[in-house]
Amino acid sequence: MLETHAPEVALLDVGLPGEDGLTLARFIRERLDIGIIMVSGAGETLDRIVGLEVGADDYLAKPFDLRELKARLKGICRRYRRTAPQSAGATPLAEGETRRIALGRCQLDLDTRQLFDLDGAELPLTSMEFELLKMFVERPNRPLTRDQILSITRNRDWSPYDRSIDIRIARLRRKVELDPEHPALIRTVRGHGYMFVPAKPG
Repeated sequence: MLETHAPEVALLDVGLPGEDGLTLARFIRERLDIGIIMVSGAGETLDRIVGLEVGADDYLAKPFDLRELKARLKGICRRYRRTAPQSAGATPLAEGETRRIALGRCQLDLDTRQLFDLDGAELPLTSMEFELLKMFVERPNRPLTRDQILSITRNRDWSPYDRSIDIRIARLRRKVELDPEHPALIRTVRGHGYMFVPAKPG
């Protein structure tokens, strides 16, 4: 179902029968960039920590008010909202009027919020992924902590247990790096965070 009809947000109970919700959350986060809310009846701090570590965006303890769930769902949907395509009647920008940045084997168009491969084919890019790339290219050669990255791209409070940013950067590397296993553009700064290093011309 996820392969054919990916939802905007997955609401996962920690105590699912068979494979638990945490395992499913990890599976989803490695493959899709959608919102994830973990639900648990225990309300234990450990459940919350593990949920955030596997990439969940939010956590709710049962029982909860449906109005609170609705508010959290709306917030996460806004966070993941994809950029709407240009209308059919829109006048295309003339040659040279867009700002395209070379990124390894891709080009990022900052004006249309699109990512293209070397053949000019558009690659799927979520709003969060675009904000990450835009943040990096606007701050070259500057080490950024996860706290700074989340503040710049989401304007949301940082949790020391949140590792969803690492998973998204790993997915971006698979798109733009010539060798994702040995990234040269989006580099890990050990003990600090990440840094974008532009490729040298020629």
